Amino acid sequence: MSDPSPPPPPASGQPLPDGRRPQARKTGCLLPLTLITLFVSVLANLLLCFLLIRDVTSPTDDESSLQERFLLGDRDASDKVAVIRIEGLISEYNMAFPIHQMEKAARDRHVKVVVLRVDSPGGTVTASEELYQCLINLRDDTGRRFKGTGPKPLSVSMGGLAASGGYYVAMAGKPISAERTTITGSIGVFAALPNVSKLAHDHGVRVELVKAGDVKGSGSFFHDMTPQERQTWQDTVDNAYDTFLGVVASGRPLTKEQLRTDVVIDTMIPVRDEKGNPETRPDGKPLIARYTRTRADGGTFTADQALRFKLIDTVEDLPATIRTAAAGLGKYKAVTYDRSPGILDLLVGGRASAHPDIPDLRTLTSQLTPRLWYLGPTSDGIILASGQ
Repeated sequence: MSDPSPPPPPASGQPLPDGRRPQARKTGCLLPLTLITLFVSVLANLLLCFLLIRDVTSPTDDESSLQERFLLGDRDASDKVAVIRIEGLISEYNMAFPIHQMEKAARDRHVKVVVLRVDSPGGTVTASEELYQCLINLRDDTGRRFKGTGPKPLSVSMGGLAASGGYYVAMAGKPISAERTTITGSIGVFAALPNVSKLAHDHGVRVELVKAGDVKGSGSFFHDMTPQERQTWQDTVDNAYDTFLGVVASGRPLTKEQLRTDVVIDTMIPVRDEKGNPETRPDGKPLIARYTRTRADGGTFTADQALRFKLIDTVEDLPATIRTAAAGLGKYKAVTYDRSPGILDLLVGGRASAHPDIPDLRTLTSQLTPRLWYLGPTSDGIILASGQ
């Protein structure tokens, strides 16, 4: 005999057969609350992502947003020594922060003296020239790019590296000091023109160039340059080199001719192999070669060499340079400028946007454009690494 069918469930609110009342479902409001919470969470995350992207890619580093930070001296002093920093690769894409520092110092009537702190391997010819002209603007209050409260004496302190374009911008100041460990000089210019013509030929790639003008194809990746095409670039490099010599001659007690031709080092040196070991002749005697240098041969110098060759005025650290610059002020405080912290800085508890030069399509592709560089030896790898 089959089991009887189970009794139907009691109506809502009716007692069960054992006398207990059924428990009311507690999920009635849970689903809407979950959906609302999820929606708010997604919205908040989207807003946070938007703020982070805007904070990183569009930093607020205008002059009014910079924060003044005490460096040394008397905190209660009204007179200031402004320390302006130019650091890293100098290019058209990261000039805003140095220029805004100059603007802030120029417009502050309490800033009596400026010290330029340079720690840079150099950069593009155009960016180096623009920063140099802005420093002249600050020093002499020319009003070329921004107006100030009057001329302000400009001294220079070199950090670990102030080469090529880094040395170029330093010519706006006097006196020029360097740390004992500074590498400086590198008075020269070059143009880097990639050439993949052999690679393309070996792999069957052809680029047909249609042009008007005999040397219009100069610098093409896919064709070897003719002597005439190469000369157009050589003329441009020579012109930039002559400009560099003129800037140095205006800032140092040296002429263009002295910079270009005076031999400052003339000695015999051992010839070394690729591992740095001295090579010897068949008779066992060391193999030697003549080593000569001029000031503007494109190579770098140590601080002691730069002092001896009149490329700088003294060897001292930044605090000493500040004290020398402020000698006539009495009580003073040295200050420097930082960007205002953004959302990302507040989240990570640091200065994540201290160097917010995030490469975009423009900067990543700019490295493919032929351009001129005031850049120190062995520093050309920075061009590719930075996307410049």
